[in-house]
Amino acid sequence: MHLKSPTEDDYLGIYSIMFWTLSLIGVVKYASIALKADDQGEGGTFALYSSLCRNMNIGMLTSRPANSSSTLSRSLLDEGTEKQSRLAKFFRKSVVARRVLLFIAMLGTCMVIGDGILTPAISVLSAMDGIRAPFPSLSSSVVEALSAVVLIILFLLQKFGTSRVSFLFSPIMGAWTLCTPLVGIYSIIHHYPSIFKAISPHYVFRFFWRNGREGWLLLGGTVLCITGSEALFADLGHFNRSSIQIAFLFTIYPSLVLTYAGQTAYLIRNPNDHDDGFYKFIPKTIYWPIFIIATLAATVASQSLISATFSVIKQSVVLDYFPRVKVVHTSDSKEGEVYSPEVNYILMILCVVVILIFGDGKDIGNAFGVVVSLVMLITTILLTLVMIIIWRTPPMLVALYFCVFFVMEGVYVSAVFTKIPEGGWIPFAISFILALIMFGWFYGRQRKLEYELTHKITLDRLGVLLSDPSVQRVPGLCFFYTNFQDGLTPTLGHYIKNMKSLHQVTMFTTLRYLLVPKVAPHERIVVKKLGLKGVYGCVIQYGYADPLNLEGDDFVSQVTNSLQAHIQNCSGRLPSNPSEIQEEISYLEEARSAGVVHVRGKTRFYIGHNCGWFDRIMLAFYEVLHSNCRSALPALGVPPPQRIEVGMLYEA
Repeated sequence: MHLKSPTEDDYLGIYSIMFWTLSLIGVVKYASIALKADDQGEGGTFALYSSLCRNMNIGMLTSRPANSSSTLSRSLLDEGTEKQSRLAKFFRKSVVARRVLLFIAMLGTCMVIGDGILTPAISVLSAMDGIRAPFPSLSSSVVEALSAVVLIILFLLQKFGTSRVSFLFSPIMGAWTLCTPLVGIYSIIHHYPSIFKAISPHYVFRFFWRNGREGWLLLGGTVLCITGSEALFADLGHFNRSSIQIAFLFTIYPSLVLTYAGQTAYLIRNPNDHDDGFYKFIPKTIYWPIFIIATLAATVASQSLISATFSVIKQSVVLDYFPRVKVVHTSDSKEGEVYSPEVNYILMILCVVVILIFGDGKDIGNAFGVVVSLVMLITTILLTLVMIIIWRTPPMLVALYFCVFFVMEGVYVSAVFTKIPEGGWIPFAISFILALIMFGWFYGRQRKLEYELTHKITLDRLGVLLSDPSVQRVPGLCFFYTNFQDGLTPTLGHYIKNMKSLHQVTMFTTLRYLLVPKVAPHERIVVKKLGLKGVYGCVIQYGYADPLNLEGDDFVSQVTNSLQAHIQNCSGRLPSNPSEIQEEISYLEEARSAGVVHVRGKTRFYIGHNCGWFDRIMLAFYEVLHSNCRSALPALGVPPPQRIEVGMLYEA
């Protein structure tokens, strides 16, 4: 905070602002309210968006059911449509409102990811900067290099999973939350025992009355006291609600209140030491132990935002709003405990780049404040919608919540926006790139889904295609992968027209992700007849801890065994000829012995001359994100036909 000749009243006012910011935003908003707004154990802005969409039954761009009882859930939602609030009905009717809601959720997600880049950079850099106090001759470039090394080590540890990393880091956090408040208590007793009179809110009003515009601008620094609050909510998938509430309310919150009180007490007696208020308020006899703990704790503190970044990206991938990066589940018991190698190394590179290019901690701090305040404001808006639409909270309580937090966070946002020229533009640049990736993926997936639903092939149409004399049924068992169960993918029509054949036994296979650790063996594979000879539907259900190998002999054996059992069970319910049953089973075994083929269709977009440049660019960008770079060039401009057509790439 850029203070000019601060007085005792200034310090008391600043501490009062920080106390009430921690109490209202940290304790009331996040620990007491936001943590209850989880979406099947997940937290964060996209979790709020997901639960709102499901409750309003407005649909999202995903082909994956939320859980095994999703059919029941949807039927209950349909029955409850009449009981929905007016706001929910407004969202159901208004396309613009739904798009605005999606934009807000995307912006919040991008800001959290940006937070995951800036948090490790500023926390490690600020901690390492403490080494310059006893060694003033140490250059800033040496501190930046040391910070970069510490960050690289931190990111390399991520592959071991949150549980193992937390187990390693918990003694450090325990030491930090115990030592710093003890130093704070010592400082309070030694320098200013009456510091807690600043808890009275009238010190806040006096501070702004006395400092005016300068006091408002100082909020850009004050907001940094609450920077980890969004991680409380976004990390719900890694830790349960009770553990987060206990950790915050009984260790972190009192530790921060006492530590900031001790620093304020010291600064009241030493008003010109505010440029390095933390390290200077530590007694010299314990400087180095506290320095080591502070450096380790600042490094560890980055973990919460790194874990939160993995969580929000995993949520976005599951909902099909983000390119399909590899997501590894590092725990067999916690669905939300995830790690993404690609995201981890990209974060590592970006953090190091931010430190080396914007080495000044103040510039990164300005950028950090912009991210934090905007994410808090977005969460407030989405939580207000949750209160109205899902919780049906009384209007007076909703109005009280919204007015208090929207005004409070809105003032913070207005203050940090003045920091945009001084480093605050960094998160906007990061968020713009991330938003472009998310929107490009969303747009391409939406167009692809629209095409597939419009041109899906019915069983009657499949019968017509197979009745063509030029189409042969060739020996073998074919697994034909499709994205939806209601109808057959248009890929099939192109496949039959081009190949002039279909295997004698064809399984149209859909993958279904369930929010459970493991799916029971007897529930994993669901098969059914589709009415044509040798044509079957197959749904593979898997949990987040299930290994998924679709091309091994075990998988083929499981599917054929399930199909044989299905054929025999169906024959037990309906009168049938035993010889026909045996013939069908023999037909299946003969096809398997002839060979097994896996077919996956990849949609490529070809844009005609009458399509706008927006369509051309966005669909080409989608192809690049889909790791299909060769398709991006045709998407930018190809001769007629004058409509979107889809060509197919077959993998066998």
